[in-house]
Amino acid sequence: MQSKSKSSFKDIKNTRKSSVTTQKLHKLLAQTGLGSRREMEKLIEAGQVTINKKIASVADRASKIDVVRIKKKIIQLNFGKELPRILLYHKPEGEIVSHNDPNNRPSVFDKLPKLKTSKWIAIGRLDFNTCGLLIFTTNGVLANRLMHPRYEVEREYAVRIMGKLSLIQRKLLITGVELGDGSARFTSLVEQGGKGSNHWYHVILQEGRNREIRRIFETIGITVSRLIRIRFGIIKLPPRLRRGHSIELSQAEVEHIFSKYHKK
Repeated sequence: MQSKSKSSFKDIKNTRKSSVTTQKLHKLLAQTGLGSRREMEKLIEAGQVTINKKIASVADRASKIDVVRIKKKIIQLNFGKELPRILLYHKPEGEIVSHNDPNNRPSVFDKLPKLKTSKWIAIGRLDFNTCGLLIFTTNGVLANRLMHPRYEVEREYAVRIMGKLSLIQRKLLITGVELGDGSARFTSLVEQGGKGSNHWYHVILQEGRNREIRRIFETIGITVSRLIRIRFGIIKLPPRLRRGHSIELSQAEVEHIFSKYHKK
């Protein structure tokens, strides 16, 4: 009789547990603002994350009743619809998008507001000599959704070159050129005029490989003398945002971005 009672209790407990909603562990950790999804995957792979005192794997899921730790620290997971913070920064030339640099160059992170319980995650990068729009968020899932190549989120840049592009050159840039890491092309290329020998063009692409725009132009013998990112997805560089300064988006603006890009 006692054995039957214990068995029934165990069945009820298992039924309750199986009915609890779970989510992917690395996604939940990314939503806390601790880092990107990839960074959280690496943390799990390194054996630094546990669920109910058992070492977690990347395939694991977690629920509200699970106790998740990174090393010995319990992590409060976010299962609700709490909005992240989103920051826009106007990056000048001469700054790197990294926390650590062997050459001790200025970092964009030095200019951002300090956070106590999370960290700013850069959505995409700009190289040392490129300026313009940088987006930061505290939500690693949103960052992944905007950056991952499969989502084809548009990036728009203002490009200055010396001279004008010929019709043949323009066609090559739109149809595609070969780079060392695969083919690449612009989905749009629009002339914006210029003064003297300098001419400006606005180009759009749907990925963010290292120095991609400069390398695309180099394949047709053109050197880019100025490069400014002016748009990332639906987010534009605010005209009044000065170089080296940042602005945090309002709740309404974050809700609009979140509703468009944050997918389950």
